[in-house]
Amino acid sequence: MKHIAFSGRMVMVGFGSIGQGVLPLILRHIDIKPSQITIITAEERGHDEANEYAIKFVNHALTRENYRDMLVPELGRGDFLLNLSVDVSSVALIALCRELGALYLDTCTEPWAGGYTDPSLPPSRRTNYALRESLLALRNGGHGPTAMVTHGANPGLVSHFVKQGLLDVARDTGTEADVPGSREEWADLAHRLGVKVIHIAERDTQVANRPKAVGEFVNTWSIDGFVGEGCQPAELGWGTHEKALPHDGRRFDFGPDCAIHLMRPGASQRVRTWTPLEGHFQGFLITHGEAISLADYLTVKEGDRVAYRPTVHYAYHPCDDAVLSLHEFAGKVWRLQPSKRLLMDEIIGGIDELGVLLAGHDKGAYWYGSQLSIAEARALAPHNNATSLQVTIAALAGVIWAIENPDVGIIEPDEVDFRRILEICRPYLGPVVGHYTDWTPLVGRETLFPEDIDRDDPWQFKNVRVV
Repeated sequence: MKHIAFSGRMVMVGFGSIGQGVLPLILRHIDIKPSQITIITAEERGHDEANEYAIKFVNHALTRENYRDMLVPELGRGDFLLNLSVDVSSVALIALCRELGALYLDTCTEPWAGGYTDPSLPPSRRTNYALRESLLALRNGGHGPTAMVTHGANPGLVSHFVKQGLLDVARDTGTEADVPGSREEWADLAHRLGVKVIHIAERDTQVANRPKAVGEFVNTWSIDGFVGEGCQPAELGWGTHEKALPHDGRRFDFGPDCAIHLMRPGASQRVRTWTPLEGHFQGFLITHGEAISLADYLTVKEGDRVAYRPTVHYAYHPCDDAVLSLHEFAGKVWRLQPSKRLLMDEIIGGIDELGVLLAGHDKGAYWYGSQLSIAEARALAPHNNATSLQVTIAALAGVIWAIENPDVGIIEPDEVDFRRILEICRPYLGPVVGHYTDWTPLVGRETLFPEDIDRDDPWQFKNVRVV
């Protein structure tokens, strides 16, 4: 079905795995002609697909020096900039769109090239927390052309999973709750339920018929994107139930003080979590925007005092070839391998189990999310694997929502109607399930050696983290 018609021009910046995967979905579900779309990308990869759909393709990297000259002729009032690039400043593009009156969507907040690893910047300024603050500084009373920020699978789709999960837990615990209509009401619901922790818990089991080679980084989605965020400091929204900072934990001296960062790359920090099919596993504490925005969104204040806030973080176990790639990458002192390979046609099996684990309430922990297989992904949409389709369908849903709501200014996923987004996404997510578990991060602890854990409160971060 066509969800909406769009008469303006659409510029896609970046055309990697997500750009290539979302294009056929845009043409399928938005009434738009190929002649309205222009692709601007730093790599030649994807040119054949653009030709397949008769889309204008410009192979030219956007930089600080040229982005205005490249984009101003292509955008005006009512047009749409879909930013799926890496190494192009989201803040710069949003500011330009506000100036021109164009709509905007991205799947993460990106700095200019080098912004994640610039040694002249203190670690706190290389974080997603800092990037978010620079972006929110552009807000102007909640008006202007809609700029939907960080709306992929995660960040993005998982914020809507959290809302549905909260309603499910309320129903199953007999907690009185209408569907909240404001930020304050969602935060109050999470508080009343006693949710202490939200894990974005993801396990990718996709496997290929060609194993990773030495000197090669392999992944099921953007390698440059994964490497960039993996090199940022580990970050997490910091809950009010936490008793002490980790030994290398640092608070921020700016912004809402809703998160902390660790003095180490996220790709070097593991955390315990759980998903229904995988069970207990250790994932990487990769920084993601939703860990910060959800913690901020679900904060309850009494005057100036923070009365409640959950701890929120990503716990990601990528496909096994990507784990091997990370080990080699770290072993080379964070120097990227000379060869990169995106897994797509060579995948022969597996799923991406992506959801949210809401924990600490009366029923223990509740996971809600998508269990999409590679076979289902291929049947549903071309140019996608299980990982990319969870991102591309969420990006499409965000584009549709922005067209339907064109004048709300800069907006985060947590602030959007979760029902509309899930309505668009569900047909592409495979099984969408909710599971309760009595698992806690204390399961299997102290089997070999004594550990510094707190059995009175299993959901403290000191019990979750594995150094």
